[in-house]
Amino acid sequence: MRIRLATRAELPALQDVERAAGAPFRELGMPEIADDEPPVLDVLERYRRAGRCWVAVDEGDEEDLPAAYLLAEPVDGALHIEQVSVHPCAARRGLGRALLTHAADRAREEGLTALTLTTFTDVPWNAPYYARLGFRPLPEADLTPGLRAIRATEAEHGLDRWPRVCMRAPL
Repeated sequence: MRIRLATRAELPALQDVERAAGAPFRELGMPEIADDEPPVLDVLERYRRAGRCWVAVDEGDEEDLPAAYLLAEPVDGALHIEQVSVHPCAARRGLGRALLTHAADRAREEGLTALTLTTFTDVPWNAPYYARLGFRPLPEADLTPGLRAIRATEAEHGLDRWPRVCMRAPL
């Protein structure tokens, strides 16, 4: 498996990964999340052009199709993980962890001090998973202006219907 920047031609495949990765939310009583549309191609292209859309590909895969991807952007001195999605067929192989490690390495190179993300607290492959990787919940009082804005946007999109948390991992 290797991590690299996504190509423009791969962006539709990332949407397919996102749709497949969302399906397990249905089993948790979160059909709205399962049915949520992935980022549109223009949004994915913006991350790609910024050099912050990474994919995990299986080196043995002749088609070299992404099995997972990560989107990130700098927010208040940290690299904010906007999305990490792993296709269920490639789950439990360390792809998410590898993408996060890659993002952390790039963040260090840029002089950023942490990784941040927002996630569902009660979904096993969300907050509990990130906690095992060294992320810690941020108390509301410690949220930066950028994280507050992200949380407000999430609330506008109805994500606060389920408990969510901001998490941070120092670099």
